[in-house]
Amino acid sequence: MRLFHKKPSGAVLVIMAVVTASLPTSPHSVVGVPAAAAASAPALENRPSSFAAIARKAMPVVVNISTTSQRSGRGGSNDPIEEFFNRLFGETTPKENSQRSLGSGILISKDGEILTNYHVVRNADAIKVKLADQTEFEGRLIGKDDRTDLALIKITRSGGNLPFARLGNSSQMEVGDWVMAIGNPFGLEHTVTAGIVSAKGRVIGAGPYDNFIQTDASINPGNSGGPLINADGEVVGVNSAIFSQTGGNVGIGFAIPIDMAKKVADQLRKNGKVVRGWLGIRAQDVSPQLASSLGIVRGGEMAVVTEVTEGSPAAEAGIKTGDIVVEFNGKPVPRSHDFPSVIADTPPGQKVTLKIIREKKEQMVAVKIGELPDESDTSQQIDAKDAELGLRVQRITPEAARRLGMNSTKGVIVVEVQPGSPADQVGLEPADVIREVNQRPVNNVKDFQLALRQGRRGDRILLLVQRGDNAVFFAVKRKS
Repeated sequence: MRLFHKKPSGAVLVIMAVVTASLPTSPHSVVGVPAAAAASAPALENRPSSFAAIARKAMPVVVNISTTSQRSGRGGSNDPIEEFFNRLFGETTPKENSQRSLGSGILISKDGEILTNYHVVRNADAIKVKLADQTEFEGRLIGKDDRTDLALIKITRSGGNLPFARLGNSSQMEVGDWVMAIGNPFGLEHTVTAGIVSAKGRVIGAGPYDNFIQTDASINPGNSGGPLINADGEVVGVNSAIFSQTGGNVGIGFAIPIDMAKKVADQLRKNGKVVRGWLGIRAQDVSPQLASSLGIVRGGEMAVVTEVTEGSPAAEAGIKTGDIVVEFNGKPVPRSHDFPSVIADTPPGQKVTLKIIREKKEQMVAVKIGELPDESDTSQQIDAKDAELGLRVQRITPEAARRLGMNSTKGVIVVEVQPGSPADQVGLEPADVIREVNQRPVNNVKDFQLALRQGRRGDRILLLVQRGDNAVFFAVKRKS
């Protein structure tokens, strides 16, 4: 279960996003969201007299998923900066560590396909699935999608005659509708809780395609991957995260809409991954105040391009930072939060047209949509060295983020500082995490190198560095 938490002071803090664990010592992640909406009167009138019949039919399709993973302190990890951590923390002897996690899943086919959260099975060396009748099977990962935190696994030697869930239509759910959650909180198998849909379309900062169903049905660690079920016994969501100040349930849980989950599952079954369209821009909504300052008089939704990725389809088509997008393929541009989903649903290779405003003049730009690169692709650049600054950085893997107590893998980690170098002189240290270069966000090694290339030899480079819980600016003068 991913745990989202807000400090009493009101400052939002994200600690970690991890596998739900059967052990109370497991870490959790954190982010604040608005409170639940009130129930509607029609929902109170239509409340089922009992959820027993729905639970009885649904429980056979809910499974218990347990995983184990073996970690070695030396030589047994795929983490590219494991050696760095060994040096930093003085780990010189091999250490074997067996990690366990526990979650839930939904049977979606008679031959044993199971939909669950990716964080339940992330880094698993072995997956064990227990059915409602206590039968146990070995499971294998068919495909995963980190961006939506969904995974498809399949159990072996199932006989091809298993019960499976009826998948509903989450778009038809309304705020106030009754729902039921089934899962294995804290290892308590097939626990049933009920509540209502508190809100729809929630954005909690979990990923680029956030569109969560919020519910007050009790969800706790161990419910991850289990179903959210409507009054007709149909699965309408995959339980994924909770908001809490204490680590326990406070009536604010989040489920991935089943409409999204079905699309992801279909692609995972077919390709083992999700293929998405890619344009290569970041954009923000144009408010009336911003439109006025830009001298734009037209109304309607608009998005201003704030960043264009180098080598992206948008860059090749000539899209520039500051362009105002008013139409995407003949339709009004969606709000900036929905824009990534619209682009992602566009098949790679398809040609689209963007109507933009540049220097107060409208023009049409043709773009061929590319395929969104896989962030977890091991072919992406792992490290980089800058001789003029005197430091070496590496990408931040999920395991590295966990060990550093970080909320995400964005940024690059300093793994080496040359004695006497400009970086050394200003006080940069190994384990520092560089978040920005010259006020430009750094998400990975490629971003870091691109930002450094913008400055000239001898220029001062402004670095925003995270060191523990603190964020510090360093002005580093390059060698002239």
